Amino acid sequence: MTSFSRPLSPSPLKKRPKIMSVPAPLNPGQRVLMGPGPSDANPRVLRAMATPLIGHLDPDFIQIMDEIKDMLRTAFRTQNELTIPISAPGSAGMETCLVNLLEPGDRAIVCVNGVFGGRMADIVERCGATAIRVEAEWGQPIAPEKVADALAANSAKLVCIVHAETSTGVLQPLEEIANLAHEHEALIVVDTVTSFCGSALEVDAWGLDAVYTGTQKCLSAPPGISPVTFSERAVAVMDARKTKVQSWFLDLSMVRNYWTGAKRAYHHTAPVSSMYALHEALRIVLEEGLEPRWKRHQQNHVLLRHGLQEIGFKYLVSPEYRLPMLNAVHLPSGCEDAALRGALLDRYGIEVGGGLGQFAGKLWRIGLMGESCTPNHVHMLLSALRSLL
Repeated sequence: MTSFSRPLSPSPLKKRPKIMSVPAPLNPGQRVLMGPGPSDANPRVLRAMATPLIGHLDPDFIQIMDEIKDMLRTAFRTQNELTIPISAPGSAGMETCLVNLLEPGDRAIVCVNGVFGGRMADIVERCGATAIRVEAEWGQPIAPEKVADALAANSAKLVCIVHAETSTGVLQPLEEIANLAHEHEALIVVDTVTSFCGSALEVDAWGLDAVYTGTQKCLSAPPGISPVTFSERAVAVMDARKTKVQSWFLDLSMVRNYWTGAKRAYHHTAPVSSMYALHEALRIVLEEGLEPRWKRHQQNHVLLRHGLQEIGFKYLVSPEYRLPMLNAVHLPSGCEDAALRGALLDRYGIEVGGGLGQFAGKLWRIGLMGESCTPNHVHMLLSALRSLL
């Protein structure tokens, strides 16, 4: 019997993993941050981040957490017990407010006059609720009359509105709309990401129910934390839920057990170094005082406005509704957005922001926020622009 053997095919060579060279140490360019965020950080905040790590349930860290909550209440101008920082950026603060207050089938009136009002409407719908949009032209505030009409026509659980629309530079009056919401037994949810610690914000006096912000703008801490505060009315709505909050991580029925009470329950590992930074940034705010800080932002806004208008920039928003910390301006005739912003960054290390949404490529968003809100920042920018133009 003859046997045949098939010749063995050569075994494929094993590919060796590519050995990556170790990157150089971090050395980003020196920047003057005058865009829509982040802002320059105070050296004290950066030093606080270098404080040795401790456990997120360490008794010393619990004390830091309590001090952060107390300082946040002062900065928000509120006595709300449920005032805590969420371990995620400002958009997570937005989502925290909405997913905890809305259930499938609810209705929410969402005021949209820019990118971030539109984002709130998107999240409302992702909660299984109906978003009833009340709109204004970008660059204009929301008219209370439109909100009143929407409330009269719909049984809404929430009215959602942006206090400082970062995409357009509009500062929205809130008191009348908050009163309208309460007259119709609705809660008012407010985005204060850009206005917090830079413009007047009175959570209790204005009757605001759920408010969120971020750390990287007028507070001048690193991005990545979103403080929130909830009125007793809002907490009662959360406690009466019939369905689970759709987000495990943002479910305040669990998160608040980590941040409140004598015995803290583990929920997640808090970003300890970022909390150190928030603690120090809040200390700096309270040392300066809220009213002087608001005044400083307005004074430097006026200084910048005069200089920009002299060299041909035109403001998008009418004077009575302009944000002092976020200046939305059209460029002088003949200037190209990306080229001029690029030259400003490359030659002078100054960062400003371009337009968003329908204003992309059409205007600049110049930030005067927190540590980046000084006469020196204004004069540096104006001098650089004069040389480039």
